[in-house]
Amino acid sequence: MQEEAVAGSEALEVWIDQDLCTGDGICVQYAPEVFELDIDGLAYVKSPGDELLQAPGATTPVPLPLLTDVVDSAKECPGDCIHVRRVSDRVEVFGPDAE
Repeated sequence: MQEEAVAGSEALEVWIDQDLCTGDGICVQYAPEVFELDIDGLAYVKSPGDELLQAPGATTPVPLPLLTDVVDSAKECPGDCIHVRRVSDRVEVFGPDAE
């Protein structure tokens, strides 16, 4: 599976560009543990402690058991605004800027 090959044992993080978010909530359907819609209708990531992270560019770790759900969220997002990157070098591995 490509997700496992990319992730391996490397830590990944995810963030959402709210300027591009369409508020469809597909990410929340895939991974409600990681994403949440706020009262402004936009999606945000949540901290491991379930706190909504509203600062622009805020990141949260991608739990390995949820990797596929987070990657599917990035792939299916109509706003193309979900970015998954390696923590070590900040290279995007899934999302609109993935290499």
